[in-house]
Amino acid sequence: MGAQVKVYKRRIKSVTATKKITKAMEMIAASRIIKAQRKVDASSPYAEELTNAVTSVAYAATDVKHPLTTEAPRPTRAALLLITSDRGLAGGYSSNALKASEHLTAQLVAEGKQVDHYVVGRKGVSYYTFRERPISDSWTGFTDSPEYSDAKAVAAPLIEAIERDTADGGVDELHIVFTEFRSMMTQTPVERRMLPLTFSRSAEDSAAVFAQGVEARPLYEFEPGPEQVLDALLPRYVESRIYNALLQSAASEHAARRRAMKSATDNAQDLIKSLTRLANAARQADITQEISEIVGGASALADATAGSDR
Repeated sequence: MGAQVKVYKRRIKSVTATKKITKAMEMIAASRIIKAQRKVDASSPYAEELTNAVTSVAYAATDVKHPLTTEAPRPTRAALLLITSDRGLAGGYSSNALKASEHLTAQLVAEGKQVDHYVVGRKGVSYYTFRERPISDSWTGFTDSPEYSDAKAVAAPLIEAIERDTADGGVDELHIVFTEFRSMMTQTPVERRMLPLTFSRSAEDSAAVFAQGVEARPLYEFEPGPEQVLDALLPRYVESRIYNALLQSAASEHAARRRAMKSATDNAQDLIKSLTRLANAARQADITQEISEIVGGASALADATAGSDR
């Protein structure tokens, strides 16, 4: 029985050490969420206003053929940017984004389009590499704290692909899959088409409406011409949208990791309590057995002494 108590104590010590690690990771993730959320709040107004400006110019220049606004008659190729994490221990964060990406890929393929995958994060890269599926480009090492320079690096090949002809390896559409940060407890994978922009005329107010429902501001005055303005705004629009998506994903990753580590810490605490009860029960059984052996030995000695007196 003594050996069993030692086993329980060893397991309690191991779980306690694990609990310290998960608790520390929970606190680190909690501290990073606030910083990431502030970055999201700071970048969102710029991305929305830039989208409004682009939509207004595109609305006014309906006769201009530009990758930002021109819908291909028969789109045959699409680029899909997937944002996952570099590290694990974040619950279902990356797997949920991968599921959303697979759903969108199946939808695009069903529409007769070839899909070129661009992946951010080691989890996504590992997923496609393990399944021997081609990746047009990938980026790693910054998912938990992205900078605008990272967004520019990601946007560059996507802008080049949307500007090229499909016959030369270009794409007709640009889609993005990322995890939207809604609250500390809610993070949702979303699928959005970035290019071409979708907007419609309203007979009532003649306002352009972005595909996600963002209302455009009153039309801007621009020079020298709409095509030059759209050329200048295209990289800014793509970069700002990707940067905002990277920040949303980073905040979601930290929130998911905090939640996962809190769950692991609570489970470790429950396991420690269970192992402590088992160790106490084993020690009590060991003590009871020792007492029984002593009493039995004393009784046998008393019987032996009484027999010799006769």
